[in-house]
Parts: sequence; C-alpha cells; structure tokens
Amino acid sequence: MGGTSDVAEHLRDARSALRSSQVTLSVVIIAKNEAHRIRRCLDSIRWAEEIIVVDGLSTDGTAEICRAYGARIIAHAFEGDFSLERNVGMEAAMGEWVLQLDADDVVTEEFRQRVTAILAHDDPAVDAYKFRRKSVLLGRPMRYGGWLYYIPNLVRRRTVRFTGRVHERPVVPGKIGVIEADIEHHPFQSIAEFRARHHRYTTLQAQEVLEREGRLSSWRVWWRLVHRPYKIFWKSYIKKQGFREGMMGLRFAVLFAWVEWLRWHKYHTLCRRHCDDAV
Repeated sequence: MGGTSDVAEHLRDARSALRSSQVTLSVVIIAKNEAHRIRRCLDSIRWAEEIIVVDGLSTDGTAEICRAYGARIIAHAFEGDFSLERNVGMEAAMGEWVLQLDADDVVTEEFRQRVTAILAHDDPAVDAYKFRRKSVLLGRPMRYGGWLYYIPNLVRRRTVRFTGRVHERPVVPGKIGVIEADIEHHPFQSIAEFRARHHRYTTLQAQEVLEREGRLSSWRVWWRLVHRPYKIFWKSYIKKQGFREGMMGLRFAVLFAWVEWLRWHKYHTLCRRHCDDAV
C-alpha cells in the first residue's frame, strides 16, 4: 500500500512540476454577475499566460464574456467565504505564480512591466509580492485616507493559501517582496452600489465575528458600536489625511464609519437571534 501511495504522490509532483514549467503566471479573478465591468479587467491582463475566473454561477453573461477573452471558467457557487474562492482558483491554476484580482481591478502597464521583470528572475526565498492598490472612488483616484495601500496578492501557488471570510488574506510562509507599481481598484460607480455592496459584506463579517468570538458582553458590543465607527473616521480623515481629498475624503470617511457601525449592529442582531442569552 505504501509503495502505491508513494508512486501516486510522485506522479502528482511530476505533473505539478511539468505544468509549472509551462506557465509562469496565472491570473485568478473571482466574480459573480460582473458583466457590466469585467471587460476592463480582462483587457488589462491579456498579456497573462493563463486567466482563470472563479464564477459564482453568474446569470448575466459574465462567464460568456470571460470565455471570449480565453479565460478558463471554474463554476463555483459562492458559499459566503472569499478565501475559499481564492483557493479554488489557486487549485485550478497552472502557473508557478498566481495574481489574485477582483473583477473591478485594472492592471496598469507599469505593473505588467515590473511583474514580467521580477518573475523572469525568480527569487526562491520569496513566496509573495505586495503591490499598491489604488482605489478610484466615483471616478477619482484617491491618494489619501487609506485608499492607496499595499496588498500581497501575487503569490507562489505551491506554498500560499488564503484565509478570512470577507477581507481575505494570504498566509505566506516565506519572504514578501515589494512591487512599486499600482493596480487600480474601481469598487463602485455610485453611492447606491457602495451601500448595496457593504450590506452584503457586513452580513458576512458579522457572522464571522460571531463564529470567532462568540457572544460578547453587552458593554463590549455597545462600546464597539460607538467607538469603532469614530476610530475608523478619525483614522481615515485625520491620521491618513483624508481631508486632503476635500469633500470626497469627508464623504468616504463618513461612509466607512457607517460600514463599521453596520457590522456591529448586525452582529448584535445575530446575537439576539441565535444566542441563548440575548446581548
């Protein structure tokens, strides 16, 4: 039995090595009903050797659009866990490296050039690279307020996996390198879209907090309901100088403070609904 298992493992390793030698970079996009904006993302990654779209059973033609760009579609019903979607894409990828994107991301030419140069001289000690994600809010590229930040989403397929239900992040065992280039993030086109998106996210976040921390005491919940939104506003508008963005900076500092309040309000509601002793 042991010999058969060893042979099977050797064959899997051999196939993995073969496919990695054929593809250096795979791009994974997670998407659901993104037909209205995914073309811009796909246009920006035509240069990639492989494109994989983990599609949450879209009904608006997203999968058909992606196939027209040569993408491989992995149909996977969304289970409320973004890290799971990332890892499904990682399992399907053939590249040694995987660039994880959202449907509202746009890769810049500078980023393409730098990634191409870096991967041509692969450093075996590095398991991920972080790069700047520049948020474009209602058509405006934001430099201040915390909307220009680094994310380590270029990862080595064989060693990295993602964790976290909503704000998923990679677990990186080795070094994290830096790519001094931007990917643009266009998360919404209207305030109504912003509100709808964050209603979905905060529902998942509240469930995640309940699973991770259980039922918190009443004073701790109320403290977070009051203190956390204020802290988010202060951090965005004052500490990270969102005020330098003028009225746009004030608007989004208020909106993200509201998102934080909504998360804890939903957590409070879940506790009242599901816990034996209501908070």
